[in-house]
Amino acid sequence: MIFNILSIYKDIINSFADCGVIGKGVQSGAIAINSIDIRDYTIDKHRRVDDYPYGGGAGMVMCAQPVCDSVEAIKNGRDIPVVFFTPRGRVFSSSVAKEYSKADELILLCGHFEGIDERAISLLGCDEISIGDYILTGGHLAAMVFVDAVSRYVDGVLGNEKSAGEETFENSLVEYEQYTRPYDFRGLTVPDVLLSGNHKLIEEYKRERSELATIKYRPDLVGRTSVDD
Repeated sequence: MIFNILSIYKDIINSFADCGVIGKGVQSGAIAINSIDIRDYTIDKHRRVDDYPYGGGAGMVMCAQPVCDSVEAIKNGRDIPVVFFTPRGRVFSSSVAKEYSKADELILLCGHFEGIDERAISLLGCDEISIGDYILTGGHLAAMVFVDAVSRYVDGVLGNEKSAGEETFENSLVEYEQYTRPYDFRGLTVPDVLLSGNHKLIEEYKRERSELATIKYRPDLVGRTSVDD
C-alpha cells in the first residue's frame, strides 16, 4: 500500500517512516510512504504556499495553486482517493481505518496555518477526515496518526497478524489488562488464570475483562455493534 503525504514538513514525515512498526513495514515492502513538500509546486518565487484570507481574520490560508498542482502531479491522471484532514470531516475510527486499508494507494493532504483555500478542497474531491475534536498545529500530525492506524490492517506490517484483532475498539470493546514478568511486583500478582495453561479459560477471562473494562472506562461503547454507530 502506498501513502503519498503532501505537507510542508517533509523531514518530519521521513523520520516517522523510519521508526518502529511503520519503519519495518516500509522495509518489508508492505507499505510505502512518499513525503512530498507542497512548496515544491508553488509558482511563488519565494516558495510561499500561503496568503492572507479574504474577509480578514487571524492567520494565513494555504493557496489553491500549489495544493492542486501537487495533488494532480501525484495523481498523473490516475483515480487515487485524496484524504484531507479537517475538524469538520468524518470522525476517524478503527472501522474507518479498515476501510482505507483496502486501498492500493492514497494521497494524504495536510493543511497548515488556518487551513486550505476551499476551492482546492472542492476541485480535488477530497475525503474529509477528523481524528478528533481538537486543533493541531498542522495536518502532518493527523496524517501520521492515520498512517499508523491504517497500516496495522495491511498484511505484512504487524509481526503478529492476530494483534490487530485483539486491540482496543475491536468489536467495540476496550482491551483487557496486560501483564508480564515478574509474577509478583510490589505485592501485586498476575491473575492465576493467565498462568493456568488452559486456553479456553484464558480466552473467557480476557473477554470478561474486556467487557468489564468497557463498562468502567468507555460506557458509551456498550451495546454498539461498531465503534462508528
